[in-house]
Amino acid sequence: MDEADVVVVGAGLAGLTAAQVLQGHGHSVAVLEARERPGGRLLSKQIGGATFDVGGQWIGPNHWRMRALVRELGLQTFPTRTQGESVLHLAGRRTTYRGTIPRIAPWKLAMLQNAAWAVDRLARRSATLPAGSAAAARLDSMTLATWSRRMIPSTSARNIMNAGLKVVFGADPAELSLLWCLQYIQRSGGIMPLLETRGGAQDTRFVAGAQEVPIRIARALHQPPYYRAPVRTITQDDQGVVVATNERRWRAQRVVIAVPPALTGQISFAPSLPSTRAQLVQRMPMGATIKALAIYESAFWREDGLSGEAVMTNSPISVIFDNSSHDDKVFALVGFCVGQDARDLAALPPNQRREQVLAAFSQCFGARAADALIYEEQDWQAEVWSRGCPTGNFGPGTLHQFAPALREPVGRIHWAGTETATEFVGFMEGAVQSGHRAGEAVARELI
Repeated sequence: MDEADVVVVGAGLAGLTAAQVLQGHGHSVAVLEARERPGGRLLSKQIGGATFDVGGQWIGPNHWRMRALVRELGLQTFPTRTQGESVLHLAGRRTTYRGTIPRIAPWKLAMLQNAAWAVDRLARRSATLPAGSAAAARLDSMTLATWSRRMIPSTSARNIMNAGLKVVFGADPAELSLLWCLQYIQRSGGIMPLLETRGGAQDTRFVAGAQEVPIRIARALHQPPYYRAPVRTITQDDQGVVVATNERRWRAQRVVIAVPPALTGQISFAPSLPSTRAQLVQRMPMGATIKALAIYESAFWREDGLSGEAVMTNSPISVIFDNSSHDDKVFALVGFCVGQDARDLAALPPNQRREQVLAAFSQCFGARAADALIYEEQDWQAEVWSRGCPTGNFGPGTLHQFAPALREPVGRIHWAGTETATEFVGFMEGAVQSGHRAGEAVARELI
């Protein structure tokens, strides 16, 4: 049997950060990763002669932990291209606009702005509600869809806001607890920073790809992660904990589990997890996201004065961005298909999926968008060790009951992962924050 002070389950940003913190405190760490690579929901690929992210790819100006990592690791970043007008494809009609808010009828625009202010006010208030309180329960019993119908009577204005929020959560508004959405928004600094490109969560990309961050952290560990090592059982007693994969076992003093809550259901625990934690795992499904990338001979949309950014309703694609390489030598558009649209698209044959995605691109940027040199898609629902992206979500009636179990240790088991973050949930920043929290908590226990 192998030994370590701490076993970390998962070599994504959260798990690797926890391992880095523990190593800094002088503890031995074994990182066990089911995949053959580090990074989790970060995955960078060489496509068409350039590096592109088919998983998470952006950081914002207020993601200070990630910014610090960029400096520490000596990585280069570049701004997402936003020059030019954006496209709104609303119920079959195409218009263009500048800024974050699409150009629509003034009364609809006022509704949209009032809704943004209202959701920010409610999000700030929700942060002070005790878990299990009647007020929290009321917000938790409502879906985002129900609230937005009340706040935004205009269907078109409501669909514009929902198009962006769907991509944030990888889920449709009817699937999401309002309380969960409010807390998510509050922990990200407000609704507009979540949706904005320049100055917001989609501000900055990595020259070498976002996966380069976990790759470099993994290289710096004294003991490299063990890959192709899915954890099957975790047994704890008064003496410590035993973590078993298919082929090996480790004895340790503590465990940090840094995988999405839904995936912990694949691990057998002895003794069994408390009912609150077990119930939480069953009630926190992953978002559904397909990320589609199209490579072109030229950035033809720029010739028309367009930024490459688009918002679409009544389409399998919700949002599109100019995703060209940092040196502007490989031109690309990237689109996000989420929620029920992603589940529907995934059921189609590959040629039909490509056809539908490129048809959506063409509706925004013209016929040339159908003529992609390379088409690449990543269906995160099909990833065995993710089962979705970008984050796990709470449906109505769950969060107010089970929220404490997200982070509360179970004996010698501690929890990390972006879903457990108290800041920037769902982002790389949240993953790093959760890894620091869990790593420091375990280090205090080992003193």
